[in-house]
Amino acid sequence: MKKGFKLFSILAVAILMMSFLAACGGGGSESASKGDSEGKKDTKVLKLGFNQPENHPQFQAMEEFSEKFYEETDGAYKIEIYPNELLGAQREVLELVQSGTVAMSITPGSLLENLNQDFVVFNLPYVFDSVEHQQAVLNNPDVTGELFSSLEGNGLTVLGGFHGGVRNVYNSEHPVNTPEDLAGMKVRVMESDTNIQMMKLMGGVGTPMGQGEVYTAIQSGVIEAGENNELIYNNLKHVEIAPYYSYTKHLMVPDYLMINADVLKGMSEEHQKLLKEGLTSAFDREFELFAEFVAEAKAAAEEQGAKFNDVDITIFQDAVAPLLEEKLANDFQKDLYEKVRELAQ
Repeated sequence: MKKGFKLFSILAVAILMMSFLAACGGGGSESASKGDSEGKKDTKVLKLGFNQPENHPQFQAMEEFSEKFYEETDGAYKIEIYPNELLGAQREVLELVQSGTVAMSITPGSLLENLNQDFVVFNLPYVFDSVEHQQAVLNNPDVTGELFSSLEGNGLTVLGGFHGGVRNVYNSEHPVNTPEDLAGMKVRVMESDTNIQMMKLMGGVGTPMGQGEVYTAIQSGVIEAGENNELIYNNLKHVEIAPYYSYTKHLMVPDYLMINADVLKGMSEEHQKLLKEGLTSAFDREFELFAEFVAEAKAAAEEQGAKFNDVDITIFQDAVAPLLEEKLANDFQKDLYEKVRELAQ
């Protein structure tokens, strides 16, 4: 009797453990029984890691798309967006997407250079003439197709590119119109050798540091300047300590929507088609939203005392030309660069 009771207890514990593991099962693609009044079938939840807040245009465009994709797949898929680095910093989340622990992420172009140096083409200064030019490139599979599929061996597929803003110089001392105006000025740049070299050619001293350190660094005099788009400039209140914002327009680095390659391959052909077609509209929507947000951010910054000035960018384009020659290191990169420039004409 005791032996039978002991066996029953072991079986009961095993069943409970299996139930618990099933309920907690994570990963990039989770199933959640919907069973609602609409009669939706089981839904696979695709987690998307994102480093910006909910009021960012990329978040809003993807939130709109997620609702549409859920309906169009009859509840088969739902994209859940985790903003504010809730799933980790950008590099960490990209690694989680590679492993399949997280299904999707929005990743800056600078990180993809670590996986394939050819992505450097879209990260170079003045590669894009305008936001419209960048949009025409990123939405053109004839230009991006081979590059975007090149990471499948790393477990990743690039679904497309978002606009990440136009980066301009701002500082605490005076307007910038020429490289001489940046002479000796320490400017916070993204943490890459390319950006340090770029700022040196532009006349300043590139100082890599985390974005969260910039306000205090300028305020305390550790650096004199930063470089970013109007949203960051206003939202992080850099206008308070660096009122001179100069439109050098030196960088327009895309952010990429990434998906685990196996997650994408696991979708039916119909669902893959719905995903890709729907995202074309989502990318266009994000470009539209970004323009609206920039206008609002600029107006808000001006109310706080920001002084915006236009710049003859040809002076800076000439200054950084040697960097482009150095970084376009192989035939694929040179050919890709030429395709990009052709769309500017």
